[in-house]
Amino acid sequence: MKYSIKVNEVKQKEGKESNIRGFATVVFGDSFKITNIAILENKNKEQLFVSMPRYRSNERDEDGGAIYKDVCNPVTAEFREELYGNILEAYYQEITKGKGQDSSEKSEIEMPEFSVSVTPYEKEGSSVRGLARIYFDDSFIVNNVSILQGKDKLFVAMPAYKTKQVDEQGKAIYQDVCYPVTKEFREKLYSQIINEYDKAKEQTQTQAQERASQVPERAPEKEATPFR
Repeated sequence: MKYSIKVNEVKQKEGKESNIRGFATVVFGDSFKITNIAILENKNKEQLFVSMPRYRSNERDEDGGAIYKDVCNPVTAEFREELYGNILEAYYQEITKGKGQDSSEKSEIEMPEFSVSVTPYEKEGSSVRGLARIYFDDSFIVNNVSILQGKDKLFVAMPAYKTKQVDEQGKAIYQDVCYPVTKEFREKLYSQIINEYDKAKEQTQTQAQERASQVPERAPEKEATPFR
């Protein structure tokens, strides 16, 4: 899979300890961008490692603390080693040369191969109608893609995080973590997600009807005979 990497170094502020050393952005082809990939330093300050963007789940650990899960991540060990290695290499190039050049598998521009899986999901009082996952070349997965009900039709919402900014109404502004870059790929991706949702919902309804038809009818109750 063809991709490019852009890295920005995080300068350490005097008097403030932080293990964040930089942030990376990865673009598959020229079509899909993943942001907020953190480059961190371990506690011993001996080694750097890559942390994918995460979200706070509803699950709790044994001590009652919140469990965080990756928004997106490599699927295979091979691609994880390749991607993380290239991200760290791009970081070292950034801090030694300061040129901020892309480090990537260079080739002609192309749309990445992908597939999607969709689970219809409805909750009372919510506009959510389903959750989707995107698989890129069987090597990288994007979770927490939502299918929402708008005023007139369904639409797709990519994973996002809450920023410190607010809009004119004072509401928090959210920024997508990963998203299609081009109009062509966005239309292709979103239309496939909606199509898979329609198929999954139809299948769910068919299975429900089949289960209902298999329930045996209750025999009519006999008229009670009075005791003598």
